Amino acid sequence: MLRGVLAILAGVATLTAISFGIEAVANPLLMRVFPATFPTQLALSHSLPVRVFGLAYGALSIAAGGYVTAWIGRRAPILHAAMLGVVQSLLTVWAMTAMWSHAPAVNWIVTLVMTFPACLLGGWLFARKAGRQVLSSATSPSG
Repeated sequence: MLRGVLAILAGVATLTAISFGIEAVANPLLMRVFPATFPTQLALSHSLPVRVFGLAYGALSIAAGGYVTAWIGRRAPILHAAMLGVVQSLLTVWAMTAMWSHAPAVNWIVTLVMTFPACLLGGWLFARKAGRQVLSSATSPSG
């Protein structure tokens, strides 16, 4: 059980670090390269291309969190990734209620809808890779 809890915490930490890391680099860069288009953070949050980019790296970050969770909780990788999906969905609902005005409603809704499937995707990718490794080591000659 402790390993499962640590796996979920590691998944949350992974997806948060990746997502915030990308945002910390991308947002100032966009504002510097396109100062007339993005003079403020608010202008960034209301730009459709920037929102799509944010949702894309957000989904990849969440999938990476699912992958790390599955890797640490390797006995039941898909289950652990699903549990991360539930936890992260609850954290997203909390963030929505606490910071609703920080992003357009569609961003919050899409993020909430994609969180669970993205976590499962990360867990599935790990399980698939781990399954191939088990199969290849079982069929390789030991010499």
